[in-house]
Amino acid sequence: MADQAQQAERAGGPPITALAMGADVAARVFPPDLRERLGACAELAPGVLTGPLTGAASRRVLAGAEILVTGWECPPLTPEVLAYAPRLRAVVHAAGSVKALVTEAVWERGIVVSSAADANAAPVVAFTLAAITFAAKGALRTAAGYAAGWPPFIERTGADACTVGVIGASRIGRGVIAALRASDAGYRVLLTDPYVTPAEAASLGAELSPLPELCARSGIVTVHAPQLPETRGLLNEAMLRLMPDGGCVINTARGSLVDTEALARECGTGRLDAFLDVTDPEPLPAGHALLTLPNVLVTPHIAGAQGSEVRRLGEYAAAEVERYVAGEPLRGRLRREDLGRLA
Repeated sequence: MADQAQQAERAGGPPITALAMGADVAARVFPPDLRERLGACAELAPGVLTGPLTGAASRRVLAGAEILVTGWECPPLTPEVLAYAPRLRAVVHAAGSVKALVTEAVWERGIVVSSAADANAAPVVAFTLAAITFAAKGALRTAAGYAAGWPPFIERTGADACTVGVIGASRIGRGVIAALRASDAGYRVLLTDPYVTPAEAASLGAELSPLPELCARSGIVTVHAPQLPETRGLLNEAMLRLMPDGGCVINTARGSLVDTEALARECGTGRLDAFLDVTDPEPLPAGHALLTLPNVLVTPHIAGAQGSEVRRLGEYAAAEVERYVAGEPLRGRLRREDLGRLA
């Protein structure tokens, strides 16, 4: 339930709510009907706060805002920004990760933080499942050879495409495991995650395995761990070499988790394939090997909500604002201690 101080502040009327994100982002994430929905439970400030939040126009809005609905292109909520928002009580992020947005000052102020990461996860799970399906069929190799004639049936000499290794039991990683278990393709799922017990892995439908064993046994390895100092280069040259010939790496998490040059070498020999929605660096420099290899598909960070899917983010955020105003628990609420395990 909302605390008494918040309820007292609302006694004079609905809480002032402001949108802070790119103008184009706001137009796609919050079309007119969703703005009306926000306005039905809160006093929606006119316009959208874009660019730096320290300008005169932004400061005037922030001065009375209790709820800030943020999105892509919103700058970090620094102590300077928060100083202009003395009444701010909640940040509802209409996107996924809040790491670049929420500073320590937000937690110190006791501001409630919510993220629409759950709404963004479903498209990533679907994208990953599609990549796994293509990988199991050897789609990149057969497509590359199609121009030279009808390609022969792909015989995998080393990799077992029915064994999928999932790195990270994040919300997306768990969603991928659930999707694989629901499939009738007969996938076996291995999981590596330092926070998961063997019993919990089994309850998810996976076998907990150390990373080296997972790499050695999996025909397809898909990455869903957060970007942390200890996860940088998690799939390094040694781990990639453990993968069987004909294996495939899928990364929809963060590019830094995979050793880019080591992967390029393994794919360059034709030993491994890759589906990469994220890279390190991002974007890759023009002419990079991963952009030219026929057994590698690189997409520009599109696994998350795109096109009509971005509306899901606005719907989730609008529902969170409704819950906040009603004094109900927020479904996407985050706490400071959560960030060490999140993307």
